Amino acid sequence: MSLVERAGVSLAQRTSRRSFLGKLGRGLVVLAGGPFVAVALAPDRAQAHHICGHLYTTKSCPHPYGKLARVDVEGFPVHPLYGYPVDDDGNLYASPDQPRRKVCQQRVPDEYRFVHHPRYGGGWTRCCGGRMRHIQDCCSSSRIRINGDASVRGYCPPKLRVFCITYRELNVSC
Repeated sequence: MSLVERAGVSLAQRTSRRSFLGKLGRGLVVLAGGPFVAVALAPDRAQAHHICGHLYTTKSCPHPYGKLARVDVEGFPVHPLYGYPVDDDGNLYASPDQPRRKVCQQRVPDEYRFVHHPRYGGGWTRCCGGRMRHIQDCCSSSRIRINGDASVRGYCPPKLRVFCITYRELNVSC
């Protein structure tokens, strides 16, 4: 194998498919357009991820802790660091009298009236801080995403698009 082929194989073995394709694409941009363009497209520079494992610009769904939209297996908000259940105001959820709505299915349409019947689509899993994290797309028929720009397809079922994202910490080390 040539030096370029060995470098490509080595890179592919060390990265996920999406990460590999991103690095490969930036490499091609460097060759074609120069390093200035490649730096402008780098995810860190463009603030293209805001939680570990997220590579694009879709913001988090509405959550008491802002951009750290961590949810439990049923889609209810939990504390982003400690994982205990929280109500809609971010307080410890200790009574059924406290308001606590599912982030994708209830908070999104309550706060964004043009989003109807959102639901979780697919997602992806990444290693973050020694534990597996599952990033989930909250999908709807809206052509506008939470950012205010055009929505993207993501991992949503047919005819639905990504409106916002949430994540779950899994009890699996990596």
